[in-house]
Amino acid sequence: MTKLKFILALHDKLSALPKDEVEERLNFYSEMIEDRMEEGLCEEEAVAAIGSVDEIAEQIKAEIRLAQKGLEAPKSKRRLRTWEIVLLVLGAPFWAPLLIVAFAILFSQLAALWAVIVSIWAGFISLAACTLSVLYGLALVIIGQAGVGLAAIGAGLFCAGLAIFAFFGCLAATKAVLWLTRSLPRWIKKCFPKKEVAE
Repeated sequence: MTKLKFILALHDKLSALPKDEVEERLNFYSEMIEDRMEEGLCEEEAVAAIGSVDEIAEQIKAEIRLAQKGLEAPKSKRRLRTWEIVLLVLGAPFWAPLLIVAFAILFSQLAALWAVIVSIWAGFISLAACTLSVLYGLALVIIGQAGVGLAAIGAGLFCAGLAIFAFFGCLAATKAVLWLTRSLPRWIKKCFPKKEVAE
Protein backbone atom coordinates (compact mmCIF):
# COMPACT_ATOMS: atom_id res chain seq x y z
CA MET A 1 0.00 0.00 0.00
CA THR A 2 1.27 3.44 -0.87
CA LYS A 3 1.41 6.35 1.52
CA LEU A 4 -1.46 8.14 -0.27
CA LYS A 5 -3.73 5.06 -0.12
CA PHE A 6 -2.89 4.57 3.55
CA ILE A 7 -3.69 8.19 4.44
CA LEU A 8 -6.94 8.14 2.43
CA ALA A 9 -8.05 4.85 4.01
CA LEU A 10 -7.24 6.16 7.48
CA HIS A 11 -9.14 9.38 6.70
CA ASP A 12 -12.22 7.33 5.73
CA LYS A 13 -12.05 5.29 8.94
CA LEU A 14 -11.81 8.45 11.07
CA SER A 15 -14.45 10.47 9.22
CA ALA A 16 -16.82 10.49 12.23
CA LEU A 17 -14.26 12.20 14.47
CA PRO A 18 -13.63 15.97 14.78
CA LYS A 19 -11.73 17.35 11.74
CA ASP A 20 -8.87 18.89 13.71
CA GLU A 21 -8.22 15.58 15.50
CA VAL A 22 -8.27 13.69 12.19
CA GLU A 23 -5.88 16.13 10.51
CA GLU A 24 -3.49 15.98 13.45
CA ARG A 25 -3.39 12.17 13.33
CA LEU A 26 -3.06 12.06 9.54
CA ASN A 27 -0.11 14.47 9.68
CA PHE A 28 1.49 12.38 12.41
CA TYR A 29 1.29 9.14 10.40
CA SER A 30 2.34 10.89 7.20
CA GLU A 31 5.50 12.12 8.92
CA MET A 32 6.10 8.68 10.40
CA ILE A 33 6.01 7.10 6.94
CA GLU A 34 8.38 9.76 5.59
CA ASP A 35 10.79 9.18 8.50
CA ARG A 36 10.89 5.46 7.73
CA MET A 37 11.46 6.16 4.06
CA GLU A 38 14.39 8.41 5.00
CA GLU A 39 15.82 5.52 7.00
CA GLY A 40 15.99 3.49 3.77
CA LEU A 41 12.67 1.66 3.51
CA CYS A 42 10.67 1.83 0.30
CA GLU A 43 7.20 3.39 0.45
CA GLU A 44 5.30 0.08 0.73
CA GLU A 45 7.65 -1.23 3.44
CA ALA A 46 7.37 2.02 5.41
CA VAL A 47 3.55 1.81 5.31
CA ALA A 48 3.57 -1.89 6.22
CA ALA A 49 5.88 -1.23 9.18
CA ILE A 50 3.33 1.12 10.75
CA GLY A 51 0.56 -1.46 10.91
CA SER A 52 -2.90 -2.03 9.50
CA VAL A 53 -5.28 0.87 8.91
CA ASP A 54 -8.05 -0.81 10.95
CA GLU A 55 -5.88 -1.30 14.04
CA ILE A 56 -4.54 2.26 13.90
CA ALA A 57 -8.04 3.71 13.41
CA GLU A 58 -9.37 1.77 16.43
CA GLN A 59 -6.42 2.91 18.53
CA ILE A 60 -6.97 6.56 17.55
CA LYS A 61 -10.71 6.33 18.31
CA ALA A 62 -9.98 4.81 21.72
CA GLU A 63 -7.44 7.55 22.52
CA ILE A 64 -9.87 10.31 21.53
CA ARG A 65 -12.72 8.76 23.54
CA LEU A 66 -10.45 8.51 26.56
CA ALA A 67 -9.32 12.13 26.17
CA GLN A 68 -12.93 13.31 25.87
CA LYS A 69 -13.92 11.46 29.05
CA GLY A 70 -11.08 13.15 30.90
CA LEU A 71 -12.22 16.57 29.70
CA GLU A 72 -15.90 16.13 30.57
CA ALA A 73 -17.06 18.75 33.04
CA PRO A 74 -18.02 17.38 36.45
CA LYS A 75 -21.69 17.24 37.24
CA SER A 76 -22.88 20.37 38.95
CA LYS A 77 -24.03 19.96 42.52
CA ARG A 78 -27.60 20.76 43.44
CA ARG A 79 -27.99 24.26 44.81
CA LEU A 80 -30.18 24.93 47.79
CA ARG A 81 -33.47 26.62 47.07
CA THR A 82 -34.42 29.84 48.85
CA TRP A 83 -36.94 28.20 51.16
CA GLU A 84 -34.35 25.55 52.15
CA ILE A 85 -31.85 28.27 53.08
CA VAL A 86 -34.53 30.09 55.12
CA LEU A 87 -35.39 26.86 56.98
CA LEU A 88 -31.72 26.19 57.69
CA VAL A 89 -31.20 29.69 59.08
CA LEU A 90 -34.40 29.66 61.17
CA GLY A 91 -33.69 26.14 62.43
CA ALA A 92 -30.06 26.91 63.35
CA PRO A 93 -30.86 27.60 67.04
CA PHE A 94 -32.16 24.01 67.24
CA TRP A 95 -29.88 21.94 65.02
CA ALA A 96 -26.57 23.79 65.58
CA PRO A 97 -26.35 23.05 69.35
CA LEU A 98 -27.40 19.44 68.73
CA LEU A 99 -24.67 19.07 66.11
CA ILE A 100 -22.08 20.59 68.44
CA VAL A 101 -23.16 18.25 71.26
CA ALA A 102 -22.99 15.23 68.94
CA PHE A 103 -19.44 16.09 67.88
CA ALA A 104 -18.45 16.80 71.49
CA ILE A 105 -19.76 13.38 72.60
CA LEU A 106 -18.02 11.69 69.69
CA PHE A 107 -14.76 13.46 70.48
CA SER A 108 -14.98 12.63 74.21
CA GLN A 109 -15.62 8.95 73.46
CA LEU A 110 -12.64 8.87 71.15
CA ALA A 111 -10.48 10.63 73.76
CA ALA A 112 -11.64 8.10 76.38
CA LEU A 113 -10.65 5.22 74.09
CA TRP A 114 -7.19 6.70 73.60
CA ALA A 115 -6.91 7.25 77.37
CA VAL A 116 -7.57 3.52 77.84
CA ILE A 117 -4.84 2.74 75.30
CA VAL A 118 -2.38 5.00 77.16
CA SER A 119 -3.34 3.30 80.44
CA ILE A 120 -2.77 -0.23 79.17
CA TRP A 121 0.59 0.77 77.71
CA ALA A 122 1.46 2.26 81.11
CA GLY A 123 0.55 -1.09 82.66
CA PHE A 124 2.78 -2.89 80.19
CA ILE A 125 5.68 -0.54 81.03
CA SER A 126 5.11 -1.20 84.75
CA LEU A 127 5.21 -4.96 84.20
CA ALA A 128 8.33 -4.61 82.08
CA ALA A 129 9.96 -2.50 84.81
CA CYS A 130 9.09 -5.17 87.43
CA THR A 131 11.30 -7.64 85.58
CA LEU A 132 14.23 -5.71 87.03
CA SER A 133 13.44 -7.41 90.33
CA VAL A 134 15.28 -10.42 88.87
CA LEU A 135 18.52 -8.46 89.20
CA TYR A 136 17.57 -7.43 92.73
CA GLY A 137 16.87 -11.06 93.59
CA LEU A 138 20.23 -12.16 92.19
CA ALA A 139 21.94 -9.55 94.34
CA LEU A 140 20.11 -10.86 97.43
CA VAL A 141 21.10 -14.44 96.64
CA ILE A 142 24.74 -13.37 96.30
CA ILE A 143 24.77 -11.63 99.69
CA GLY A 144 23.25 -14.65 101.38
CA GLN A 145 19.50 -13.94 101.55
CA ALA A 146 18.52 -16.81 99.28
CA GLY A 147 14.83 -17.08 100.27
CA VAL A 148 13.97 -13.45 99.63
CA GLY A 149 16.23 -13.39 96.57
CA LEU A 150 14.52 -16.42 94.96
CA ALA A 151 11.09 -14.88 95.65
CA ALA A 152 12.19 -11.66 93.93
CA ILE A 153 13.56 -13.62 90.97
CA GLY A 154 10.29 -15.58 90.69
CA ALA A 155 8.22 -12.37 90.83
CA GLY A 156 10.44 -10.79 88.19
CA LEU A 157 10.10 -13.77 85.83
CA PHE A 158 6.32 -13.83 86.40
CA CYS A 159 6.13 -10.11 85.50
CA ALA A 160 8.29 -10.74 82.41
CA GLY A 161 5.85 -13.41 81.22
CA LEU A 162 2.88 -11.12 81.84
CA ALA A 163 4.68 -8.26 80.05
CA ILE A 164 5.10 -10.41 76.92
CA PHE A 165 1.37 -11.21 76.82
CA ALA A 166 0.48 -7.61 77.67
CA PHE A 167 2.62 -6.31 74.81
CA PHE A 168 0.65 -8.25 72.19
CA GLY A 169 -2.66 -7.24 73.82
CA CYS A 170 -1.62 -3.57 73.86
CA LEU A 171 -0.55 -3.78 70.23
CA ALA A 172 -3.88 -5.33 69.14
CA ALA A 173 -5.91 -2.78 71.12
CA THR A 174 -3.88 0.12 69.68
CA LYS A 175 -4.40 -1.14 66.12
CA ALA A 176 -8.15 -1.49 66.72
CA VAL A 177 -8.52 2.03 68.13
CA LEU A 178 -6.30 3.43 65.37
CA TRP A 179 -8.50 1.74 62.74
CA LEU A 180 -11.60 3.16 64.43
CA THR A 181 -10.07 6.65 64.52
CA ARG A 182 -9.18 6.49 60.82
CA SER A 183 -12.54 5.09 59.70
CA LEU A 184 -14.61 7.53 61.77
CA PRO A 185 -14.26 10.49 59.34
CA ARG A 186 -15.28 8.21 56.43
CA TRP A 187 -18.32 7.04 58.40
CA ILE A 188 -19.31 10.64 59.17
CA LYS A 189 -18.86 11.56 55.50
CA LYS A 190 -21.19 8.71 54.47
CA CYS A 191 -23.88 10.16 56.77
CA PHE A 192 -23.98 13.29 54.59
CA PRO A 193 -24.22 12.06 50.95
CA LYS A 194 -23.68 14.58 48.17
CA LYS A 195 -26.64 15.09 45.89
CA GLU A 196 -26.02 15.79 42.23
CA VAL A 197 -28.31 17.06 39.53
CA ALA A 198 -29.66 14.25 37.41
CA GLU A 199 -29.00 14.79 33.71
